[in-house]
Amino acid sequence: MSDSPIAGIPVSPNNPCPFLRALVANGYVEGHVVPLSQLSEMIGFASGETGLQQKKVRIEAWMVAVIANGLGPARVLKSATSGAVLDELRNGPLDKRGGGSRILDADAKVHEDQIERLASFGKHCKDPARGIEIGLTAKEIETFMAANIKRDGDAARWYFPILMKGEWPILLKILGKGEGEARYLSVAEVRTLFVERRLPERITARLPKPAAA
Repeated sequence: MSDSPIAGIPVSPNNPCPFLRALVANGYVEGHVVPLSQLSEMIGFASGETGLQQKKVRIEAWMVAVIANGLGPARVLKSATSGAVLDELRNGPLDKRGGGSRILDADAKVHEDQIERLASFGKHCKDPARGIEIGLTAKEIETFMAANIKRDGDAARWYFPILMKGEWPILLKILGKGEGEARYLSVAEVRTLFVERRLPERITARLPKPAAA
């Protein structure tokens, strides 16, 4: 478990999403209520897509964010009009309550042993910019998620695989290196994302200047 001090803006443990935690920690969005238009815009920029493909990413992000705090009609309407409450995501519809990777616990502590477990599902991948590193392609990510479901046993719910589709495959899409079937998620960058709450420079270069900067 990592107890290293983290630079940046404090992030509530009730925000369990590593990507959103990095956005908050570095001042790209507020840590409480964030308009869905702003949140989906940031995710669209981070994806690196342009034109119609970026619009598609933004729409998909909006559809996920609008239900993140609750599925009731009143809650969905409030999210749509006021925004997502990022420090109230834990125990919401998208929270697997301890299932999944177990890298980040309910107190927002990062478990290094679980990052090492993630790495055990990876393989040596060629970084387009430099050298070889351990990473997971879409195939290895599928294997990893299936193993997480199996590990959860009776605690797993039927909808967990659906929730997982919106996690690691999306991180691969946004943070991945390479193209096609060779595209992979760097374990080193996953560790930085969770432990330091930082995004790679190639991703931050796509984002507007942080409000806190």
